[in-house]
Formats: sequence, structure tokens, C-alpha cells
Amino acid sequence: MKRRLMGRPSRRQFLKHSVSVAVAAPAVANLLPSLAMAQNRQVNVYNWDTYIGETTLDDFGAATGIEVRYDLFADNAELFARFREGNPGYDVICPTNDFAERMILAGMLQPLDHSRIPNFANVDPNFQDAAFDPGRAYTMPYFWGTIGIGYRTSRTRGAPESWGYVFDESEPYAGRISWLSEPSTVIQMALKRLGYSLNETDPARIEEAVQLLIASKDNVRSIAGDNGQDLLLSGEVNLAMEWNGDILQVMEEDDDLSFANPREGGLIWQDVWAVPNDAPHVDEAHAFIDFILEAEVHAAIADFIYYALPNAAAKRLMSADYLENPAIFPPDAVIARGESAKYLGEEVNRLYSEGMTRVRAA
Repeated sequence: MKRRLMGRPSRRQFLKHSVSVAVAAPAVANLLPSLAMAQNRQVNVYNWDTYIGETTLDDFGAATGIEVRYDLFADNAELFARFREGNPGYDVICPTNDFAERMILAGMLQPLDHSRIPNFANVDPNFQDAAFDPGRAYTMPYFWGTIGIGYRTSRTRGAPESWGYVFDESEPYAGRISWLSEPSTVIQMALKRLGYSLNETDPARIEEAVQLLIASKDNVRSIAGDNGQDLLLSGEVNLAMEWNGDILQVMEEDDDLSFANPREGGLIWQDVWAVPNDAPHVDEAHAFIDFILEAEVHAAIADFIYYALPNAAAKRLMSADYLENPAIFPPDAVIARGESAKYLGEEVNRLYSEGMTRVRAA
């Protein structure tokens, strides 16, 4: 387990609601000229909950004099819905790889100017290109990881080594289970339980996954936006389908909590920074992304939120506890069983959305 950092505030208390962060200018003499030029500059950031460093926003403001407006979304579906009719005013957003691809193809994102992101050189060569964004024309990598099952060890019969624990074999834990709310993610995990690819496009197999969810839903206490880890920590559930880093965060606060990657395999995801079309502050957006990719900055964020870095320079600053934690950097066997989600077209997304609507209504 990651060492417990005494005195650090609970992540359950950190950025739990949408916030506006107005960053004060620093009293550093050699920054005064640049700060004078930066007066009234702002960047509007839209990100996941509990997914930034403890001091990152303040540090960015201190370094640049740019004010940060910082809002939160629960899942990719919510993010995409906000942009379906146009950009509501954001400069930087953080979609997951398949939703980033969807937004690129829909013309929602603008190309990045790499000359304004010199810290891209810090990124691991394995992440400097991506099938969903060749040449990183539109996105910069932030973190990557898996989706698995967080669990309370004293209330489960061994580690939940199968997705069956939260689906068709969930009866022993009835009323003590949470799922994520994003339709594509939940249906994809059901597809893995059935032995299919999570990138399945056959409507019949997707419907089979939906029926598995409907049959399992009575045992589920909550279909949670992005707070399954909170429900686990509070004792409201004993099993939570969740992002690995979110479970690692609460594991620091409760030694009875743990995380498992099911044997059927799961999702290997990558979250990215992007600049949407019609962003009102493009220069500031590039400055924010470049700041995140500074080695010391990215390392500090990773130390706080416990996700896997795609930043080679930042990884060199991390402890062995972080680098050798299999819940952060999964073993090769876990990676081999997992898959990265692809954008499969609007018809498949319609099947996901309609299917999850029927699951919720069941």
C-alpha cells in the first residue's frame, strides 16, 4: 500500500463540488513583469472529481498569474453531453481516449500547437503517439489505468477475482454493490464477463450484456457517477466497480479496503487533455497543459491521486512504493487480459445509452 501521508486532508473533502479557483499573484520579484502582462487572464478547466494535485491550481496561478475556473463532471457521457450543442465556455477538458476520439471525429476539438507545449518532450515515447489520435494532434496524455473492483476485505469471501461478484454471482453481496454510471463502461464490463470483447459491435451481444445487467441490478445499491470509492469508504457498499486510482485513494484512509482486476479482463484507459473548439482562452489552455506536463508538477499530482504516469521525466521522481505498486502499474498478465476502448460509432453509442436506460428502469 502507498505510505500514509499524515496531515493530508481526506480526498473525500477535496474538490467535492464544482469550484471556481481564483489564484492570487505571488510576491516573487522576478515574476512581476510577466504577472503584470497576465492580469485578467483566465483558463476554464473541466475535469473529473478528485483528479488534480492538492496545490496544482494554486501553483499554476503563482507561476503564470492566470486565474483558473475549475469545474467537475461525473463521467464521459456527461462531458460529451455538455459539448453536443457547442462549447459552453471551457478551454481545457479531460476526456478518456475513446471519447476523445469521438470528439475529434465530431469536430469538437481543435488541433494543439506543439510549439506551445515544450514539456511534451517529457512524455514517455510509448505515449507520444496514439491510435485514437495519431501524432497527438489533438490530445496530451494525463494518466492511464484500469477499471476493476474495490472491496472491503472483511466483508467479502476473498478477493473478487471475477466480474461475477458484481453481476450474475452478486447475490451474497446484495444491496452492498455499486457500479459506475457511464453506459459504455458498465456495458463493456458486462461484455467482458460474458467472454466478449469490450469493443463488441454485434447488437445481439450488446443486448446480452444489457440483459445481464438487468438481471443483476436488484443486488446493486447505487449506480454511482464517480463516487463508488466514497460509498466503499463510508461502508455503504462492500464492492465497487471503480477506477483503480480512486480505490487506491481510499485505501490510504482505510486498511480494510483493497482492489482487484477481474480475471476476465477489463478496461485499459487513458485520460487526456484537449482544447475544445471555440475555447475563449487558447493561449492560456496551452499554458495549462504545458504546466501539467512539467516533471515536478505531474509527479506531485501522481503522488496525490495514485494513477499511472505516462510522463517519463515525472516517473523518475517517484518512489519505489509508487512505481512497484501493481494496482497502479498492473502486471503484464492484467494488461494482456485488458483492452482499450475504441469509438465504435454513434449506433453503438445509441445501443449503450438506450440499454443503460432500460437497466436503470428495471
